[in-house]
Amino acid sequence: MSKSTLYIKIIKTEKLNEVQKNAIHKETIRKEKRHEILQTQFTFNPHRRPHILTDKPMSRKPTEEIAENCECSFYLILKEARLVPTMKYSTPQTSGQEIGWWVSTPLIPPNPNDKRFNFHRCCTDRCNNNR
Repeated sequence: MSKSTLYIKIIKTEKLNEVQKNAIHKETIRKEKRHEILQTQFTFNPHRRPHILTDKPMSRKPTEEIAENCECSFYLILKEARLVPTMKYSTPQTSGQEIGWWVSTPLIPPNPNDKRFNFHRCCTDRCNNNR
């Protein structure tokens, strides 16, 4: 019978004293250290867009300024992750992207004088009587 099965039987049958608790704790730490690996490299997952926190309102250097001045690989990856699909690729990559791929540029240039789409406030006789 191994130590771990012995500890399990002790836990089930009676209350543990301080020596038994310490032995279980030592064994747990030894098992954790066996599988512990120190990670020194940090990278983004290229398939997910990272969640980015905004700067404080009174900060002196926004993240965009730092990213423009620095040529670090971290900031280049961050810039590339922020791009919209039409800027990243020349053609749509999925069928979902095909639906709105060409919609980003208007087919007809907008006309501010067209009354069908621009509903500006206007004065009528009814409005002028109330003044």
